[in-house]
Amino acid sequence: MTMKKLILATMLVSGFPAYSAESFVVKNIQVEGLQRVTLGAALLKMPVRVGDTVDSQDIADLVKALYSSGNFENIDVFRDGNVLKVKVKERPTISSVSFSGNKAIKDEQLTENLDASSIRVGEALDRTRLRNIEKGLEDFYYSVGKYNAKVKAVVTPLPRNRADLKFVFTEGVSAKIQQINFIGNKVFNDKELLSRFDLHADVSWWNFLSSDKYQKQVLAGDLEKLKSFYYDHGYLKFKVDSAQVSISPDKKGVYITLTLNEGKPYRVKDVKFRGNLVGEDNKFKLLVPFDKGDIYQGSAATALETGIKKVLGESGYAYPQVRTIPEFDDDKQEVSLIVNVDPGNRIYVRHIDFTGNTVTKDEVLRREMRQMEGSWLNSKSIETGKSRLNRLGFFETVNVKTVRVPGSDDQVDIVYNVKEANSGSVNFGIGYGTESGVSFQVGLQQENFLGSGNSVGISATMNDYQKNVTFSYNDPYWNLDGVSLGGKIFYNEFEASEAGIVDYTNESYGVNLTWGFPYDELNRFAFGVGYTHNQIGNLSPYLQIENFLLSQGVNANTSSKVGFVTGDFDINLSWIRNNLNKGYFPTAGNYQRATYKVTLPGSDTQYFKLQYNVRHYIPLAEKQDFSLLLRGRLGYGNGYGKTDGNENLYPFYENFYAGGFSTLRGFGANTAGPRAVFNSYADSNNGTLTATNESAGGNAIALASVELIVPTPFVSDETRSQIRTSVFYDMASVWDTEFDYSKKSADYGREYYYDYSDPLKYRSSAGVALQWMSPMGPLVFAIAKPIKKYTGDDEEFFSFTIGKTF
Repeated sequence: MTMKKLILATMLVSGFPAYSAESFVVKNIQVEGLQRVTLGAALLKMPVRVGDTVDSQDIADLVKALYSSGNFENIDVFRDGNVLKVKVKERPTISSVSFSGNKAIKDEQLTENLDASSIRVGEALDRTRLRNIEKGLEDFYYSVGKYNAKVKAVVTPLPRNRADLKFVFTEGVSAKIQQINFIGNKVFNDKELLSRFDLHADVSWWNFLSSDKYQKQVLAGDLEKLKSFYYDHGYLKFKVDSAQVSISPDKKGVYITLTLNEGKPYRVKDVKFRGNLVGEDNKFKLLVPFDKGDIYQGSAATALETGIKKVLGESGYAYPQVRTIPEFDDDKQEVSLIVNVDPGNRIYVRHIDFTGNTVTKDEVLRREMRQMEGSWLNSKSIETGKSRLNRLGFFETVNVKTVRVPGSDDQVDIVYNVKEANSGSVNFGIGYGTESGVSFQVGLQQENFLGSGNSVGISATMNDYQKNVTFSYNDPYWNLDGVSLGGKIFYNEFEASEAGIVDYTNESYGVNLTWGFPYDELNRFAFGVGYTHNQIGNLSPYLQIENFLLSQGVNANTSSKVGFVTGDFDINLSWIRNNLNKGYFPTAGNYQRATYKVTLPGSDTQYFKLQYNVRHYIPLAEKQDFSLLLRGRLGYGNGYGKTDGNENLYPFYENFYAGGFSTLRGFGANTAGPRAVFNSYADSNNGTLTATNESAGGNAIALASVELIVPTPFVSDETRSQIRTSVFYDMASVWDTEFDYSKKSADYGREYYYDYSDPLKYRSSAGVALQWMSPMGPLVFAIAKPIKKYTGDDEEFFSFTIGKTF
C-alpha cells in the first residue's frame, strides 16, 4: 500500500493502528448506533461484504458511501481481529421547522425553498446544507439593501434523536440611497436622467412609485430604462461603463456612481428585410415607423419587431424569430436597420381544451372561441377567445397557453385555464343598504344557470320603499347565429316617499320579451316588446304632477288618494358595445349602451325615453393595478302626440333622479334635483307657489364621474382580485325641460327654488369607495363629501349596499 493510502486510512478509520492498513479478510460486519436506519439499509449501502479482502482504500470507500447516504453525521470504523466494526451517529430527524423575525420573506416562500433543499419535517438534518441556506438568505437580504441582516439556523435537540429547526432572522433596516452620481453625461443633465429612475436619493411623500431603499434588482431595471432612454434619442452606442455601489461604514447608506459613455446620435438610413417573409413583406413595410433621416428610436424598432411577430402569429407562425441588426456608418452617423425574419414552421391547432371550469359546461366556453381546431394557429383569434370569456362575467381569471404536441413540430394544443367566480346562488337573506334600509330577499339569481351560460332570476324583494317579485330569463345563444332571447315578468309596489321622492304610490306589473342580435365581436343590437300596467295613487298635488294630469285629461283637483291607471305597450331598441377586458372589476376597455323606449300609439300614456351609458377604463400601469375610470350617462324623455287636445307630457313616475351610490355618491338617494312646487289658490286668485325640499326628479339627466382605481392595501394578491378600491369625483345634473321658471317666483320656500330647467344647476362630490365580491354577493362601501350642493339636498357621508357594482 502506498503512503498516501495509508495516511488516508489512518485519518478516516478511528482506532486503526498504522499496521491495520494491511489487508485482511472480513469474517463479520457489525454496525452500532442505528436507530432510524435499518441494519439492512446500512449494509446495502456499504461496498464491503463478508468474505471480502479489504485494505485502507476499501475502508475509505465504505466511509464515503455511508456519508453519501445523508443519514449519518459521524462514522467510526474499527477492526477486531477479522471482524469489521462500524460505529455510527445518525443525523437527527427534523421534528419541526419554524421561522422568527422574517418580514421581507413570507413563511410560504421559505418553506418552498427549504423543500427544494430537502429540509423538511421527517427528513434527516444535514448541517452543511443549513450553512449554505443561511448564506443564501443573507445574500438575498444584501441584494435588497439590508446589509446588516443576519440569518441563524438554531437546532434544538429532542429525545429519540429528533431536533427542532428554527431560522432566526435579524433583518435590520434597508440601506437608504444617499446619492446617485452620473459621470460622463453631457447631452442630458442629472435631473433628466434621474427622472427615469425608480430609485431616488430623496423621495417626496406623494411619490409612492419611487423608493430611496437600495435594491440590486431595481437598480438593474433602472439601468435598462436609462439604456432605453438613450436609444430612443438615437444614441445606439450608449453604454454604462461602470456601476459602482459604495456602502457607508454603518451599512445604512448607499452611494451609487454611474459612469456613462453616451456616444453620438444616429439617423436611420434605410430599413431592409431579410429571411423568409412568407409573402407578407408589404404588410411589414407598412409597419416601418421610420422615414429616411429620422432619429433612431429603440422603442419604435421594438414595436416594429412586435408588429411583425403579430402579423406572423395571425398567419399560423406561432414561434417566429425577428431580430433587428444595425449596420453603422460612423462617418455620416447613419444606421441601416436589417430586420431578419425567421417565421419557423406554420403551426396548426390540434385541440382546444378547457381547465378549471367545474360548473360551467365546456360548450359554453367553446362557443366563445374564434380559433378553430384543425386550422392554423391565429394569435388574434386566441386573444379574442380570451377576451370573450372574460366578458362573460363567469370567471375571476382567464389564462391561455399553447402547448406543443409531443412528436410533432407543427401542431399545438390551446389550453384555456379559468377560475370560476361566484355568479349567483339560491339565497334567502336579510340585507341592509343606506338607500333601501333593511331588505328581505329570497330566490335564485344565477348568471350561469347550472353551468349553461343562461341567466335565470327568480326573486322576491321587500325593503323600505318597494315590494318586488320578478322572474327573468336570458339565453345568449338562442340559436346558432348567436341570437339571444330573454324575457321578464314582474310585479312591483313602490312607495315614493320612502325612496326620498315626493309622495305617490305605484302598483305595477308587466312583461317584456327581448331578442339580441350580434353585429360583430364587440357590438350587439336588441329589440324588445313589452306591456306595463301602472296603478298610481296617493298623489301629492304639486305643480309638476298637476301639469301631467292635465295633459292626460285627468281632473287635477282629483282627490290625492284616488289616482289613475295606465296600460302601456312599448317597443324598445338598444345597442351595446362591450370592449372590457373582464366581466367584473375591469381595468381596460370600454362599455357603451344606448337604449330607446317608446310606448305605442293607443297606450294610455304616450312617451319616449332615450338613455346612453358609457364606462371607459384607462390602465395607468403595466400591471393594470392602477386604472382611470371615466363614467358618463345621458338621459332624456318626453311625451309625444296629444290627448283630448293637450300635448302629452313625460310621466312623472318615469322621471330621472340623482343621489346615491349608482348616480351621485355623497348625496341621499334620489334627493339631488328639481323640487316639488305646490300651487295654492286659497290666498290669491293667481295662486301662490310654495317650494319644498321634496325631490320631484326631471325628464333629463347628465352624470359624469372620474375614478382612480388603486391597489387595495393590506390584502393578499389572491384576495386583491375580489376587492376594488377607488378615489372618485362625481358630477350630476337633473333638470325638467318643461318647467317654466319665468312665470313667477316662489312665495314660500325660496331657498329650495331655482330654475329647474337649467342643466347647469349641477351637484358634485368626492370620496373613496370599496367594492368586494363576497360569497353573499357584491358589497359596496363609499365615503363621500358633497362639493357643490343646493339647499335641501340630503348629504350621505357613508353608504353601504349589497348587490350593486359598476
